[in-house]
Amino acid sequence: MEQRNRSILRTQIMTILYQINIYKNNKILYNVDEIMKEVVEIESEFIKEIVYGVITYQNEIDKIANQYLDGWTIDRLGNTDSAILRLGIYELLYTDTPEIVCINEAIELAKLYSDDHVRKMINGVLDKVYHNK
Repeated sequence: MEQRNRSILRTQIMTILYQINIYKNNKILYNVDEIMKEVVEIESEFIKEIVYGVITYQNEIDKIANQYLDGWTIDRLGNTDSAILRLGIYELLYTDTPEIVCINEAIELAKLYSDDHVRKMINGVLDKVYHNK
């Protein structure tokens, strides 16, 4: 699949993870497949794999993030920022996407949706995850 398409899919994944986080934080029941249908018109195996992967490994992903978030924890980040970070860490550790692509894609999302300080934090965490893999 062309890289540009994957970038668009990652934006949709971020949106889905953001939505799930809001529901979780507000203790609202939700259905992952329904959220995916709201965000994505056409079913995508890539989106499904990543979303369910992040949900499945969220505790491990959050532990790793917290290890490298200097004086912060992932739950202190905004919903968008934590979605981007979880997506990046999941892709780095659990997929065969090239590491540089995982990091660059997360940084591109952070450039669009996070402030500069958070973008640098995300970049730093992903860099440390990559180097300590």
